[in-house]
Amino acid sequence: MTTNTPQTLPDGRPIPLLTGDERSMLESWLDFHRATLELKCAGLDDAQVRRASAEPSELTLLGLVQHLAECERNWFQRVVGGLDVPPVYGAGNESGYRLDGGRGIREALDVWRREVARGREVCAGRAVEGVGRIVDGPMAGVEVSLRWVLIHMIEEYARHNGHADILRERIDGVTGA
Repeated sequence: MTTNTPQTLPDGRPIPLLTGDERSMLESWLDFHRATLELKCAGLDDAQVRRASAEPSELTLLGLVQHLAECERNWFQRVVGGLDVPPVYGAGNESGYRLDGGRGIREALDVWRREVARGREVCAGRAVEGVGRIVDGPMAGVEVSLRWVLIHMIEEYARHNGHADILRERIDGVTGA
């Protein structure tokens, strides 16, 4: 029996669909990776999520959450939706990695969740073949499909979840997922 019903792992993350249409499968993989990022931050305090991986890198879990909020806004709202929205964390911090002493993980995750929700709204009803335009950088003006953006975001999260694995292990020894 084949099912397209979302199921979850014991840790609560959704299992990506094993069968189904292309859009549902791509979105399920993206949701899996989003949930993995959130799991990597679970149970940590603000000091812990600010701990860098290893010198000379300044990469932190908090910085990754902020960066992925910026990615969500850029790719779904700016590129796919064609919306003129500023960076989440302001001019000069378009990557999201720079930390603000007053911002903790709870706030950063709330911002990230809002960006995820807004991206879903922007993409609802759009065909995967629909195109948007890259706004800035070396590929400014290039058209990309929603399919390309979904695949890129899966890749973006997968890469950064690997970083998050290393960061979490350095913080408290938790591995896996």
